[in-house]
Amino acid sequence: MHKRTNPHYLTPASKDCSVSDKPCSYVPNQKMSMNHRQVDVVTIGFATKATQRGWRRFGRNYIYPECHSCSECKSLRIDVSGFKYSKSQKKTINRNDDTKIVIREPVATQEHVNLYNKYHAYKAQKNGWNNKAINRTKYYETYVNGAFEFGKELRYYIDDKLVCVDLIDILEDGISAVYCYYDPDYPRFSLGKYSLLYEIHLANTLGLKWIYLGNWIKNYKAFEYKENFQPLEVLEKFTPMVEKPIWKPLKP
Repeated sequence: MHKRTNPHYLTPASKDCSVSDKPCSYVPNQKMSMNHRQVDVVTIGFATKATQRGWRRFGRNYIYPECHSCSECKSLRIDVSGFKYSKSQKKTINRNDDTKIVIREPVATQEHVNLYNKYHAYKAQKNGWNNKAINRTKYYETYVNGAFEFGKELRYYIDDKLVCVDLIDILEDGISAVYCYYDPDYPRFSLGKYSLLYEIHLANTLGLKWIYLGNWIKNYKAFEYKENFQPLEVLEKFTPMVEKPIWKPLKP
């Protein structure tokens, strides 16, 4: 009997393309090449396997880099079972004792879009991010469409005001941190860090082993916070679905 090595859920109907020679968003004087896979219908099995290989989901698009002249970009995941809260992280949790958290299906309300644009305007001013305000249609395409049964959003409220939205995929073996944005007018609550700490709590509650953090570059300031959530594993290289991913411990 022929052994089946390529289950159908790993090859769903999709439109595939590559984008090459665009300026890299992270490494100066480098060009990036990205593989895009726009998938019509996604199972949790496909989403899990893709995330294990370093792919990132935005809407129905799954993307991963394939840069021939650079290998700085890596993918990280937290080993939830070995995570220990630091004193600083415990203080962040305590400061958010009255912060209300609800988990829902992703939506594209004007309240969401306004908060998203406010966050990006702040990051553009503070960190020099490229910023272009988006509308509800673009937000829906990027963060709501393609969520299927595994995509969720964590909404954070302070005094009944929406102050943070953390978009996640709850997968077979872990939680993928898709995207998080928050109100910069609440700095003392460290909402970005708190949202990741809550992801760890949620993964523990659900019996999941990993938090998939997405891209990371050593000594890149915007990604340094990820190194504070040990123990970490790093993906040796981004791989297509037919290859086995190799994860190795990342030393502090």
